[in-house]
Amino acid sequence: MTHSSRLFKQAQRHIPGGVNSPVRAFKGVGGEPLFFARGSGAYLWDEDGKRYIDYVGSWGPMILGHAHPAVIDAVNNAAADGLGFGAPTRREVEMAEQICRLVPSIEKVRLVSSGTEATMSAIRLARGFTGRDKIIKFEGCYHGHADSLLVKAGSGALTLGVPTSAGVPAAFAQHTLALEYNNVSQVKEAFAAYGKEVAAVIVEPVAGNMNCVPPVGGFLPGLRRLCDDYGAVLIFDEVMTGFRVALGGAQALYGITPDLTTLGKVIGGGLPVGAFGGRAEIMDYLAPEGPVYQAGTLSGNPIALAAGLATLKEVGRKDFYQKLTAKTVALTTGLHTHANAAGVPLVAQAVGGMFGLFFTEETTIARCSQVMACDIERFKKFFHGMLKEGVYLAPSAFEAGFVSAAHADEDIAATLAAAARVFKLL
Repeated sequence: MTHSSRLFKQAQRHIPGGVNSPVRAFKGVGGEPLFFARGSGAYLWDEDGKRYIDYVGSWGPMILGHAHPAVIDAVNNAAADGLGFGAPTRREVEMAEQICRLVPSIEKVRLVSSGTEATMSAIRLARGFTGRDKIIKFEGCYHGHADSLLVKAGSGALTLGVPTSAGVPAAFAQHTLALEYNNVSQVKEAFAAYGKEVAAVIVEPVAGNMNCVPPVGGFLPGLRRLCDDYGAVLIFDEVMTGFRVALGGAQALYGITPDLTTLGKVIGGGLPVGAFGGRAEIMDYLAPEGPVYQAGTLSGNPIALAAGLATLKEVGRKDFYQKLTAKTVALTTGLHTHANAAGVPLVAQAVGGMFGLFFTEETTIARCSQVMACDIERFKKFFHGMLKEGVYLAPSAFEAGFVSAAHADEDIAATLAAAARVFKLL
């Protein structure tokens, strides 16, 4: 029995399902999860000492790779001064200034402790600002596990084959309109029917929780126009894409200005941090200035912000995103080439440092229904084949993968060589 297997059995005695986040359980691919002991650069080592090239990156934050020296030094230095105070600190001001400088649509920002908290708070703020109740979200997009957002959600909910979650009151779901991603016509119809009741449209500008699905031309501009026409708040959930696909996030990449933006992952450098921000007139509705209440004991934790500030400094260096994008394109292009050579139908999509693999005869993937029609069984075989080869991919056909600055050309080449061998077995 491996150390991972022994730990998993032990974990199941006291942790529901043996994991603290559902997708980690390997239910989407079968088998038992790996328990990891350490990470460095582009690599992870499991509890049995086996090394893997890592394309999960803690689900996105590790854009510099694991245990980057500048981040570790920043955390160590901050920890020496204390782990938290529940009071304002200099790093909160520095992080707010950095976010507002790098993401021009954000004039004011509130720091929180997770992406879920950020999106939940942004929606509450949009409702308080507009005085309306309904929100529009998109099938396959995941915005955290707040009650009103677990309606045809993606990520773990899709992985487990459950489109909605038990424990969510029907009355909450009634205020959420779940539409088809990349279908602006449906959004027009929804606004025509409920326009003056819609507080906000929340969207992943690049969907990353039904794997990596970019927006089609006209989709994001269409959302901007409709929100303007009906007085609704446009929320970009950039928890995943923020500082991952471009320095200014997906909104900079596609040239669309949202009213509110949610952030997470990269701004914590691997530690728990979230944020939401946007137009000052909306943000000023937050307590203590306004009537919308939001609070958090650990918000703006100095250790997490030290890691995040060190990370943002590194990603701001010249050509960082050009190089990261080039690596991701090299990976996805190579995977498509090897799959095609083996007669395996594959769509490989990428935006910045994100990528997605879909086993399908389609030429591109733009909607959740297309994702659901892909060959999930073939993905499972590919996942386990790559795992045996020492390549760690997301253990779900519905999660994006991530390339880091630490992935060297040799790592990409080794990954492609492994994939070529695995494709032949599919």
